[in-house]
Amino acid sequence: MIDKFLYWSAREQQAINPPLASGKQKILISSYRFHPSVGGIETVALIVAEELAKKGYTIKVITQTPANQHQLTDFPFDIIRRPSPLQTLDLVRWCDLLLINNNDSLRAAWPLLAIHKPAIVVHHQYRHSKGLFAWQEPLNHRALCRAENISVSHALAKQLNTPYTVVPNPYQDDLFFEMPEVERTHELVFLGRLDHQKGLDLLFKALKLLQEQALTPRLTVIGTGILEKNFRRLAQDLGIGSQVHFVGKKTGLELVHLLNDHRIMVVPSRPFEAFGIVALEGIACGCVVLGSAQGGLPEAIGPCGETFVSEDVQDLAKKLFNLLHHPERLSDYRAHAQEYLRHFRRDRVAASYDAVVERVLNSVV
Repeated sequence: MIDKFLYWSAREQQAINPPLASGKQKILISSYRFHPSVGGIETVALIVAEELAKKGYTIKVITQTPANQHQLTDFPFDIIRRPSPLQTLDLVRWCDLLLINNNDSLRAAWPLLAIHKPAIVVHHQYRHSKGLFAWQEPLNHRALCRAENISVSHALAKQLNTPYTVVPNPYQDDLFFEMPEVERTHELVFLGRLDHQKGLDLLFKALKLLQEQALTPRLTVIGTGILEKNFRRLAQDLGIGSQVHFVGKKTGLELVHLLNDHRIMVVPSRPFEAFGIVALEGIACGCVVLGSAQGGLPEAIGPCGETFVSEDVQDLAKKLFNLLHHPERLSDYRAHAQEYLRHFRRDRVAASYDAVVERVLNSVV
């Protein structure tokens, strides 16, 4: 049946009243956004759920993301979409461990205040205390102190006021890879949401500066967002419209092929980018990454690219000019890719999560 707000598969409907499971411990993963939504948090939640299920845990996922009846996938775990507070509490009682995959507010951590359960909170962003009401901050702090905390980068960990374990984000190494048969005929690619935070306007202004130096590289913009019309207008106003090609949202092998067609991926995000899985996806597809030197982006790029001073259009244009005029440098950066990406393979990151899970569960035995 298609609900007014979402579509539930029969498997998802049955998961609302879960039977007690036998075998290895039961883990409830709470991820505000999840498949079929696309993004870094969604990618991490999906990979961690799949890999922990492979290790024998009984997994259930709760999320506020509605299903898409045209993109139903049979996962090795149950998904409960938009559960009520009572359903959420029932599922927390059911599990042996609660893994919270987002830390933006009490809407994810509140069950820890009602039911004492072993918990892990995965921090994907820096949460400003001023974003909470005065009465929320002590409750939020209390909830986080009850949990084991994972930070996705060292840069983010420095912002946290709780003990933490750093576990970098994984990328989908079963999807993103190099296609030697694809010729890299395009210079620049941007992949991300079309909003202020991702900094596409900074890249457009840098292209304008390059144009004034008689350099007109082509840019492919992959993604959609609330500011798409604004960015299209900005490209025309700057006189770079003929260089910029908006292709909309791309997924799967179509996205992989498109990335393989490009030489340089630009990630001009404004602070604070906690990590940047998109950089790993670009590197895996053979792109050299140029990203802003802020947050966890330098950790994601590693030896496979360069950084520019965050929000500095002049520095961004300078770094682009040098990369475009010295293609031999691109080969040097690509030479490090395979060894570097080993640290972010899904099985390796999952092993780190498994170690934290075992430590937390053993601490309550």
